[in-house]
Amino acid sequence: MRRTKEDSEKTRQTILDSAEALFLENGVSNTSLEEIARNAGVTRGAVYWHFENKSHLFHEMINQVRLPPEQLIARLSGCNGVDALQSLFELCIEVVRNLASNEQRRRILTILMQRCEFTEELRDAVLRHNAVIRQFIDLCEQLFARQANQQRLMPGITPRIAARSVHGMIYGLINDWLRDPELFDPLQDTEQLFEPLFRGLIRDWAQAGAAS
Repeated sequence: MRRTKEDSEKTRQTILDSAEALFLENGVSNTSLEEIARNAGVTRGAVYWHFENKSHLFHEMINQVRLPPEQLIARLSGCNGVDALQSLFELCIEVVRNLASNEQRRRILTILMQRCEFTEELRDAVLRHNAVIRQFIDLCEQLFARQANQQRLMPGITPRIAARSVHGMIYGLINDWLRDPELFDPLQDTEQLFEPLFRGLIRDWAQAGAAS
């Protein structure tokens, strides 16, 4: 029984790897489940055994490289005495630096941002992806709201604006680097790129950063 479960998981991962390779090469809309099955060396029935449709397969592929909601909540809540804003700052840096250090993440984000036409076929996956983005922004907004209550936000900066600024910075850097890796070095430049943003949002950011 254990061997069967292991084989099933291996087949599932083979299908995901096949989809990733073909989506990256041909685009999501131009890749069929039959082509994915043939490339993976399995039957089309095996694909449907593990995935309801292309939308489900696409969603599960993306999930391989993003933090589950539970981990995201834990990271943004702050722990072990670390300021929650510092945790957010470090998470932003980690997400962008992973472009250079995690090849699978780079491939899947390239598919998501540059090889995908959001057709009706992918509607469910798009809705799920948008929900994850919304959750991240909402968590950031809640975090910044707590800072606003402590009068830590700069004058004129609302929690809503702060949260969307952080998300926009992350998305912009990732999208730009995937299009032109010569624009900046994720490993060397990312912290310096985020530092002015947080300094412009948080009154005591210089002191908070120094304390960490």
